[in-house]
Amino acid sequence: MSSLDLQEQEQVDELKAWWKENGKWVIGVLVIGLLGFAGTTYWKSYQSGQAAEAAKLYAEVVKQAASNDAKRIGDAADALVSRYGNSAYAPRAQLLAAQASLQAHDVAHATVQLQWVIEHANETGLQDTARLKLASVLLDEKKYDEALKQLDAAHPDSFTGLYSDLRGDVLSAQGKTAEARVAYQQAYDKIDAKNSYRNLIQLKMDGLGNAK
Repeated sequence: MSSLDLQEQEQVDELKAWWKENGKWVIGVLVIGLLGFAGTTYWKSYQSGQAAEAAKLYAEVVKQAASNDAKRIGDAADALVSRYGNSAYAPRAQLLAAQASLQAHDVAHATVQLQWVIEHANETGLQDTARLKLASVLLDEKKYDEALKQLDAAHPDSFTGLYSDLRGDVLSAQGKTAEARVAYQQAYDKIDAKNSYRNLIQLKMDGLGNAK
């Protein structure tokens, strides 16, 4: 292998390692930002009765999220869920709580919180966000079959790129290189050409090399 090829491979390995460590948080930050915007919009458009009370409790969850204290965030989310579990705010609160739990390395609690969103959210996008995060957790725990089961769930076409990318990660971890390449290619094809996320998927495909 030439020195140039070796240098390129080292760069690919470094980027893959960075993505494995930080990729789910990149997605998480983007998703949480969208959820915060959606929650604010919902609050402004529906401040009456129980919705207003639920909105106030959600605001407390968001406030606690700034503290990065998983217990305080979880407690605030639980208070909202126990009183207004059917509100649009409840699954958003649980996603914030799950994010905090994962940052605190409390995988068991995060799993419960994500599963709650999957089972109770009325919005498909929130369910898919929770599924992707849960599948990522299961991948980290080396529970590959369980992760793939989550990724087998029906989902909107707009999420196919993310589902396929994560499927590629799981298959790659299982040593199923050919299947991983197919999944990554599907993800690459589904992601908008202008989205830099495609470059990360390309790096993953390059990292598979010529292995079968």
